[in-house]
Amino acid sequence: MNQLPEISIRLDGSMSPQECVALAKAADASDLAGVWFAENAFARGILPTAAVCANATKNVRINAGVFNPYSRHPTMMAMEVGALDELSNGRASLSIGAGIMAATQKMGLNAEKPAPALRDALIIVRRLLQNREIDYSGSTFSAKQIKLDYRARDGIPIYLAGRGNVTVKLAGELADGLLISNMCSLTFASGLAALMRSSSRAAGRTAPGKVVQYMPCSTHADSRQAFTAAKTAIGEMLPRFWLLGQKLESAKEALLAGTHISEAEFSDCGRRILAGEKAAAVLDDRFVTAFSLSGTPDQCLARAQEYKAMGIDELALTFSGPRAAEEMTAIGVALSSASV
Repeated sequence: MNQLPEISIRLDGSMSPQECVALAKAADASDLAGVWFAENAFARGILPTAAVCANATKNVRINAGVFNPYSRHPTMMAMEVGALDELSNGRASLSIGAGIMAATQKMGLNAEKPAPALRDALIIVRRLLQNREIDYSGSTFSAKQIKLDYRARDGIPIYLAGRGNVTVKLAGELADGLLISNMCSLTFASGLAALMRSSSRAAGRTAPGKVVQYMPCSTHADSRQAFTAAKTAIGEMLPRFWLLGQKLESAKEALLAGTHISEAEFSDCGRRILAGEKAAAVLDDRFVTAFSLSGTPDQCLARAQEYKAMGIDELALTFSGPRAAEEMTAIGVALSSASV
């Protein structure tokens, strides 16, 4: 198992800061690669928690985002991630994305055509973190004769989050990599990775760009128990992502590509879960295989190896429930054994 992606954990604003710190420390103790802090609209902001986690850990990378330029100006992003990088002794990165349109609309913002805004954000943040003065007028965001008042570490990674072709190509052109959300099949994610790297080559860039994917993880010595827990995690997301798929073709394709699950099955499962049926009774094993990393620790790493072979460089896993730290430790032990 020498061809494995990096294994990290994903935390988000649904968790208390105290929970996040405990899990970040467990990830650090388990020699996992990093902690990804997902900032979802109207949940807890991630910066206070990320700062505490940076101070409570020694080795894991502290990955901030996804930050939305419509609600946080690119100059503010650069100011914040530069400071977080200092606090973590050079372990920080930043992710940028346009977020969920329904959330931005609630703030009276129009994000119907996010690509120009994302381009502006990438240009502004990059130049500021390179400690250069910027005088830039973008179609959405501008920065007039601005330079950071302190010296940031040059080379702080900046990722772009998204699944649409325009956004993915932009990631290859201007970002250090691509961040892929939950509920994206391996077939779909692999296509995004290939598209981003093709765009990077076309732009004349030598670095291929890193691809990171979010997904839930459930591991147990009894693989059936792991699968049952994974179905609960997937069931919490499926109705929402299926509804998004009715509005965005790329979101629908992310669910369907290579999964051998039909539109009718997705629709029926979403309806039944919303009606109150337990996900473990509604979903079959195809959903677990397609949208999670689940099974015994060795089975999880065998599946992770498939992601690496298809172009995914890092998996940011969501561990949930009372056994989260224990499961993280088990994955860490399996990783350590696989590297021997």
